[in-house]
Amino acid sequence: MALIEVKVPDIGDFKDVAIIELLVKVGDTIKAEQSLITVESDKASMEIPSSHAGVIKALKVKLGDTVSEGSALLMLEVAGAAEAENSPSTSSGRTDTGRTETEKKAVRAEPVEAPAPVVPLGTSSAIPPSSPTALPHASPSIRKLARELGVPLTEVGGSGPKGRITQGDVQGFVKGVMTGAVQTAAQKAKAPATAPAATAAGDAFPGLLPWPKVDFAKFGPIERKDLSRIKKISGANLHRNWVLIPHVTNHDDADITDLEAFRVQLNKENEKSGVKVTMLAFMIKAAVAALKKFPEFNASLDGDTLVLKSYFHIGFAADTPNGLMVPVIKDADKKGILQISAEMSELAKKARDGKLGPAEMTGGCFSISSLGGIGGRYFTPIINAPEVAIMGVCKSAIEPKWDGKAFQPRLMLPLSLSWDHRVIDGAAAARFNVYFASLLADFRRIVL
Repeated sequence: MALIEVKVPDIGDFKDVAIIELLVKVGDTIKAEQSLITVESDKASMEIPSSHAGVIKALKVKLGDTVSEGSALLMLEVAGAAEAENSPSTSSGRTDTGRTETEKKAVRAEPVEAPAPVVPLGTSSAIPPSSPTALPHASPSIRKLARELGVPLTEVGGSGPKGRITQGDVQGFVKGVMTGAVQTAAQKAKAPATAPAATAAGDAFPGLLPWPKVDFAKFGPIERKDLSRIKKISGANLHRNWVLIPHVTNHDDADITDLEAFRVQLNKENEKSGVKVTMLAFMIKAAVAALKKFPEFNASLDGDTLVLKSYFHIGFAADTPNGLMVPVIKDADKKGILQISAEMSELAKKARDGKLGPAEMTGGCFSISSLGGIGGRYFTPIINAPEVAIMGVCKSAIEPKWDGKAFQPRLMLPLSLSWDHRVIDGAAAARFNVYFASLLADFRRIVL
């Protein structure tokens, strides 16, 4: 028998992700690859599997802890296995972490810097921090946001899984305080006994009416249904992006008559391979070429600094039963149409099955949202921060186009390019759209 330490495996670029669920307990007999915990980041949740089979002897984490790659999860007794490198050793008086008892006491004796006091909303100076019995259930990024805004998380109700506090909850609390609908404990403590009633939303934002409160049931039968976790997370991100990014949208049309004929021919030639090429695969390659020609579109704002990227990761919106997700095709400039099509199909299936990992949804430079399989004409896609532009496409249609002598039937694809006006101006956006359309009209330009 050997006692080994099970650690968090590679989970991509995510660090300090919060544990929202413990799936095992001390004494459980588990199998290899059995899920141990569920962690959640701002973008997705995922289950962490065990690297070995055995009996759990000790848990090293608890609900609400944050973990990263390499973090210790539990001690596992493994039958018939040699001692692993990370198993505890009793030789030389060393513990499972490799420290002697003397060293561990020294570490425990080190003073811990107390966190800076938060100035909650509605106060002019710091107040002594309270001593809550339980730590508010929120991710590190939400805690950081709350600190920056002066929001006391202990007073915020969580709408996420297991009462988890989301960005929308923090924003809603701030709005409530600003409109007078909510008072913090600090405000109540300093308010006079005869404090006036909460002010209307119009007092804080002239002309803005409060959100209507309606008893819908009095008008007829209703059914209440909680939003899915993905919709709650994506909804908060979309709200932030729409409010904080000055969106402008340019509309144009691309003549894809010849490209569609080529796509159909390509699918016939590769029918036995099982890979089906969609128009979106061509648009991803066109996006790469356009980003190379207009590098300000392949950028992100970092404060007052523009970060220009030399890599080309293209995201595409995937419609799933639980909500919208955006998988990312990494290094699209180094992949051909067939490889991109196969990868898109695999990522879209994982998204629909709820198995898309966090690393497969991060690092995007530019996104494409396609409604071509549904319908519509034009729309305003919301930019996926920290990107600065997104291309929206709708269903193509046959239209008469004048060739100088007569009207000819041409297959036209509607394009809607949304861009961040802090980074991009109208002339550059128009040129980007025209160039993107020209690539789809004659794909041979992609090699120029």
